[in-house]
Amino acid sequence: MTVLLGLLIVLLVVVIVVQIGKVSELSAKIRGEEEMQEVINKKQAMWSLLFMIVFLLAVSVSGAHYNNWYLGFGPHASASEHGGSIDSAFKITLYATGIVFVITHILLFYFAYKYRGSRSRKATYVPHDNKLEIVWTAAPALVMAFLVINGLDTWNEVMADVKPGEDYMEIEAVAEQFGWTIRYPGEDNVLGERNYKLISGDNPVGQNWKDEKNLDDFMPTEIVLPVGKRIRVRITSKDVLHNFYLPHFRVKMDAVPGMPTYFVFTPKTTTEAYREVLSDYKEYQAPSDPADPAGPQLWETFEYELACAELCGTGHFSMKKIVKIVPEDEYKAWLEKQQSYYYSQIRGSEYDPFSDVWFESEIKERRTTFKGNLAEALTATTPDKKTLRFEYVRFETGSEKLTPVSQYELGFLVDAMKDNPGMTIELAGHTDNTGDAAANQTISEARAKTVYDFLVEKGVAPGRMRAAGYGPNRPVDTNDTPEGRAKNRRTEFRILTQ
Repeated sequence: MTVLLGLLIVLLVVVIVVQIGKVSELSAKIRGEEEMQEVINKKQAMWSLLFMIVFLLAVSVSGAHYNNWYLGFGPHASASEHGGSIDSAFKITLYATGIVFVITHILLFYFAYKYRGSRSRKATYVPHDNKLEIVWTAAPALVMAFLVINGLDTWNEVMADVKPGEDYMEIEAVAEQFGWTIRYPGEDNVLGERNYKLISGDNPVGQNWKDEKNLDDFMPTEIVLPVGKRIRVRITSKDVLHNFYLPHFRVKMDAVPGMPTYFVFTPKTTTEAYREVLSDYKEYQAPSDPADPAGPQLWETFEYELACAELCGTGHFSMKKIVKIVPEDEYKAWLEKQQSYYYSQIRGSEYDPFSDVWFESEIKERRTTFKGNLAEALTATTPDKKTLRFEYVRFETGSEKLTPVSQYELGFLVDAMKDNPGMTIELAGHTDNTGDAAANQTISEARAKTVYDFLVEKGVAPGRMRAAGYGPNRPVDTNDTPEGRAKNRRTEFRILTQ
């Protein structure tokens, strides 16, 4: 309804102007065109002065009214250390051009009034004025030179890369239609190598899994950064031109396909501290959701955000990601909850180049688990509780040959036999009921014997062990499902004496 009324008002104004024009034409014929033209010129000149006053007042009032919403004004001081320099450069430019803006508009409309057409005034022809030429060329040139020098100085400060030996953290932002993938380094604080040719559904940024620096990198769903820490953002794109924009930190850099860019900044205000600043301004003491007046206020729901500042396609609006700036201890607590993409998605899959290797952290964790299970078995009183299944002992398909990764868990058993010199065990091989029963019996015996030979080779006395194959005769689960058959295919050891 408001829009319709506005359109009707505009239409009415146009009709009035047209009618006034017709009346003026009629008056000109009656009183003479020259006299009427002079009257029109005077009216237009007066209206121009009035427009100038209203226009400049509107600019000033609207600027003052929305002051607390602008970046760099009111509560929106920069939340990064370098941002103050950018705000200062923008303000200097704003004030310099603002003064010129006001003066030129005053002169423009004043001259339109003063030098309006009149029969009693004749224009003076001035072909050239060197002094005037110098003034209106030199003055803008000096102001422009000052702005350019100040801008270059700010640019060099803001765009400086990290220095050798400087304490900083690097993260990576990879843009695509329509979202961001953020990659953090793990404990080594180094991002691993990546290659766009390796990008796939299972490898969203093309990490090279042969580079061990990639193994601890992780990709969280939100951006969390510690306050006061220098951050270097490595920026790139998978498809089209995007832009990495953190408005509250005065960070803005294009994400260009095939050409990595970067931005370095240091956040200095936590999310909570920024909210507290906003809470002092009445503009932010309004409901965040107009439909829920009793709900949280604007300042309570404020979040820093990452946006794309390029028109990258129809889904451009969805390229938004929450950014949280937190104290160091809170950041460390968040960091401990993050899981490496490699360990959560790649480890043990067909893409894992280290499938036959255990890393030190895995060895430590699994050794602790093995020792705990063994301790329970040693204190158990029933035979079934004294039987432990090998979780990581594997054989090649259809063969009794151990895979390389089996050496680790069998090594735990070697150490356990040395630590418990009175312990004797039975090594047992089992299969499911698929295939020929005699063949299953044979391969279960062969696999148990292979484990026996491995332990003897590692120094365990043969008299402390015996090997037995039971084929499909001792299932621990149903053979009617793939999951059940997988559980029945196993190698285990049972403590006989201790």
